[in-house]
Amino acid sequence: MDYAERVAERELRSAIDNPMVLPDGRVESCGNFHGAPLGLACDLLAMAAADTGAIAERRTDRLLDAGRSVGLPPFLAEDAGVNSGLMITQYTQAAMVAENRRLAAPAGVDSLPTSAMQEDHVSMAWSAARKLRTVIENLARILAVEAVCAARGLELREPLEPGAGTGAALAAIREGGIAGPGPDRHLAPELAAAERLIAEGEILTKVESAIGELQ
Repeated sequence: MDYAERVAERELRSAIDNPMVLPDGRVESCGNFHGAPLGLACDLLAMAAADTGAIAERRTDRLLDAGRSVGLPPFLAEDAGVNSGLMITQYTQAAMVAENRRLAAPAGVDSLPTSAMQEDHVSMAWSAARKLRTVIENLARILAVEAVCAARGLELREPLEPGAGTGAALAAIREGGIAGPGPDRHLAPELAAAERLIAEGEILTKVESAIGELQ
């Protein structure tokens, strides 16, 4: 993130006019219109975000697998065998992880010459930025699924109590309109609410208010 921010600040401050009139009156040619630095930064961010989502999905899988969740019911279902619990949420999550892995392929290596070879090497930065936007949107949804599953898992551990930061995250999720354990129900509205909490930083704000700034 620090690298991408430095690149973006430097490139967005760079002059792209051609020609340039300098303070002493000289007129010089200064292209600096190649988007490769920004494109490469976007490609790198897409790879990092895709990997972050893959890690979140693996944690979710462990929560839902009774063989590895250390005492939690299968799929965090209230009545396993009759109810599916949160099984389908991981299907959704896994699909977005798979899409992000495809989108993590770097756009910057796909240069094609255009304009009768006048543009003999293009940066593909616009494509890199567009697919990064999709990856980030998917990542928010992936993390939302994990948050919903983790919240239910915590409550199924009662009377054990979470730490202050984890408890604040759980409270933010429940205050955000996401119900706790119960019979099977339509989950799309709850996942959408969790996605909003993730994207708008509300869970992070609650956690930091409880334990201080996260580094």
